[in-house]
Amino acid sequence: MVDKRARPERRGGGGAGANRRRAAHSMEAVISEAVALLDEAGDSALTFRALAARLGGGAASIYWYVASKDELLDRASDHVIAQVITDTAGFHGSEDPIDDLRAIAVTLFDAITDRPWLGAYFMRDTEVQPNALALYERLGQQVLRLDLTPRQSFHAVSAVMGFVVGIAADLGQKPPEEVVDGSVARDEYIERFADQWRALDPAEFPFVHHIADEFAGHDDTEQFRAGLDLLLAGLRLQAGARPGRG
Repeated sequence: MVDKRARPERRGGGGAGANRRRAAHSMEAVISEAVALLDEAGDSALTFRALAARLGGGAASIYWYVASKDELLDRASDHVIAQVITDTAGFHGSEDPIDDLRAIAVTLFDAITDRPWLGAYFMRDTEVQPNALALYERLGQQVLRLDLTPRQSFHAVSAVMGFVVGIAADLGQKPPEEVVDGSVARDEYIERFADQWRALDPAEFPFVHHIADEFAGHDDTEQFRAGLDLLLAGLRLQAGARPGRG
């Protein structure tokens, strides 16, 4: 978890700012439109000018609601995580806390792969991202049921969170242009790399040869779930050990 960053104060009080009229928006409208703009074109397209144009007003009107683009991105991220909170509301209290942990992790993974920009801004500032902190707590409460030490618990949630966000952000990167425009199918594009691997010297690259065919036909989501299961299997083993070990 990252400590909050200092943010500039909103302008107000005396001077020219005191005479401005507040734009007829709302925080909900500003953040919803910011999310829509991010979904359409990514974080590079999110400017106060572009956002104000969608809302109908001047760029200065956005400063009534957020002090900077960083704050806007943090609040947009938290807006999306609010839905993850809703979707994971029932993932607790089962007989197996690791099953609940897995279900929450998969839901978060799906949210980030659906919105590639989200991974970079998730949980940067928990003061303006209360839903991100609530999700972190929800994961942690499942780990509490494993009766681990505080250090083991912290490491466990950090490992799960880092794996989910990292893999989801990686898979959410924009595909090569030739795949995007349809001139080359995804499977054909991956097969090119598999062929390059197969052409390598097997004495020098025995592992790459061993998995080349698997790589050529792999499914990204299946690969993520397999990795998550490996991580959770290790957590299960640790929870079965005596407290204080590991």
